[in-house]
Amino acid sequence: MAAFALTCQAARADATLDKIKQRGKVAIGISAPHPPLGILDPVTGETGGYQTELAADIARRLGVKLETVVISASTRVQLLQSGKIDLIISSIGWTQERSDILSFAPTPYDLFGGTAIVPKRSGIKRWEDLRGKTACVSQGSSFAKPLSETYGAVVKGFRGINESLLALKGGLCDASIHTYPELYVKLHDDNAREWSDYTLATDDQIAPAPLLIWMRKGETDTQAVVDDAIRDWHRSGFLLRQVRQWGLPDAWVASRHDMAIKGRFDHAPDDVAGYRTRQASP
Repeated sequence: MAAFALTCQAARADATLDKIKQRGKVAIGISAPHPPLGILDPVTGETGGYQTELAADIARRLGVKLETVVISASTRVQLLQSGKIDLIISSIGWTQERSDILSFAPTPYDLFGGTAIVPKRSGIKRWEDLRGKTACVSQGSSFAKPLSETYGAVVKGFRGINESLLALKGGLCDASIHTYPELYVKLHDDNAREWSDYTLATDDQIAPAPLLIWMRKGETDTQAVVDDAIRDWHRSGFLLRQVRQWGLPDAWVASRHDMAIKGRFDHAPDDVAGYRTRQASP
């Protein structure tokens, strides 16, 4: 904590950190309320869940209050660039296009890919089975390109996951593709009965990507402060406790925690640099 405080004091060139301190509040964009990534209390309007817990720890380390802002794939970049939020902690992985317009803390906090929820009687059991079939995604989804180009699916974009799932139930889609944790919980939480006629087509995740915390371009001091926090999350076991608490797949986070405590953290093959190299490979 002392080292973190020194880092914050040294980070004076970054206007965002100064504004956060002056306001006494950090505004962080999180996923729309789809448990466990995001939870919304309909009575109080307060958010909770995995990403809110990460956001709360960032605020605690900065010594300010937390304001969470629910974002969607179609609004998150504009909200960040306009200054309405200071950071994004969402199920948003690295792409070259995003890194061209935004900055990010280089240490991933998790690794998610997409999965497909389908009717049990659909016969869809592999990604290849989607060829010629309609696949519904959220607008701006990074899954659209591989679904279309690699697997030959007909991709339809919807405003968000709820609209995509309604389209699936209404027969407008053969499959609805979103991040693995979002769909896994649909089949296993207290409301799973609603989805009893549906299943995940495959355990293989499409386009798995390291999840990052994003900030505006050039905010190097904010970047350094956030990255120090993420590295500590891995080392201390904070992230591992969170994914297990919220019922998320824990294998990747557990492996990173093990690497961190053994001093091999900086040689992980699935960091952003390694992911970027694989994306560039033919």
